[in-house]
Amino acid sequence: MSAPCRMEYTKALHIEPGNAICYSGFREGQNPGGVYPSYEEVKEDLLILENHWKYLRLYDCDEHTDIVLDVIRKEKLDFKVMLGAYIVAEANNYGCPWGGGSYSEEQLEKNKRTNGTQIEKLIHLANQFPDIIFALSAGNEACVDWTDHYVPVDSVIKYVKMIKKGAKQPVTFCENYLPWLDKLKDLVEAVDFISIHTYPVWEYKNIHEALEYTKQNYYAVADTYPHKPVVITEAGWTTFSNGKGICPSNVSEEHQNIYYNDLVTWSAEASILTFVFEAFDEPWKGSPEAHEPEKHWGLFKVDRTPKLVMAKLLAKEGTN
Repeated sequence: MSAPCRMEYTKALHIEPGNAICYSGFREGQNPGGVYPSYEEVKEDLLILENHWKYLRLYDCDEHTDIVLDVIRKEKLDFKVMLGAYIVAEANNYGCPWGGGSYSEEQLEKNKRTNGTQIEKLIHLANQFPDIIFALSAGNEACVDWTDHYVPVDSVIKYVKMIKKGAKQPVTFCENYLPWLDKLKDLVEAVDFISIHTYPVWEYKNIHEALEYTKQNYYAVADTYPHKPVVITEAGWTTFSNGKGICPSNVSEEHQNIYYNDLVTWSAEASILTFVFEAFDEPWKGSPEAHEPEKHWGLFKVDRTPKLVMAKLLAKEGTN
């Protein structure tokens, strides 16, 4: 599909051009369900991000999201938010290598009620902040084969319909690109636009293959469903690896700098809304190992100092 057609789709969703990034503000000693970032910490983060990104993606209708939306409104910051509901396992996924097949029937029934509450809060926030929240997601990576919080496609479709009935913003579901090609075909007709995740480094691609592989992922989905807009809601490059799943020699701040610049340049040229993953490193994620790759996707370190890609961008701005 040509870039002009994609631009028309973007306009149909009332999405103006702009840079986009995934944001989660958990610092050392903080984690979802535990200690949350404070108002001042979130404010500090958003002041760092406001000059570079227009769109933020948030994953969950939790205390962190409440604070982020509060900061944006009270501080009159110029952000638009894609807000997601984080839905948890409604079925066992015995193929998950990190424990997605151990839920009791009682726990799964409880999870369904939790998911219903999460969807209801998503709708409530969408209606409370219509000037800030521009799009809604019914979940995140809940249908892919390796997920530890598997939700059947029929349930996701049900949640999408609930959201569309209760809120005015366009609705999507955020998932790895591959399930969209087959497993999620019925879901395609329910959502207003498709959201894909693409991670060449997790699929053993080196930095010189990376952008071309991202393009292949994107167009595989976009060309299968030419009647639906396609957004990239996660794409990035980690800066450390403990060797489990990602070769340490394939990750560094230099690699991240190359992929980021290639990605945003192509996205702008092709009129594709792309959320870079992610703003800040998050030490709570993954294994306890210091070089666990899940901890190191940020463009900024956990202490909020810039990695190479941002240091170069900031230096360039300083010379203009």
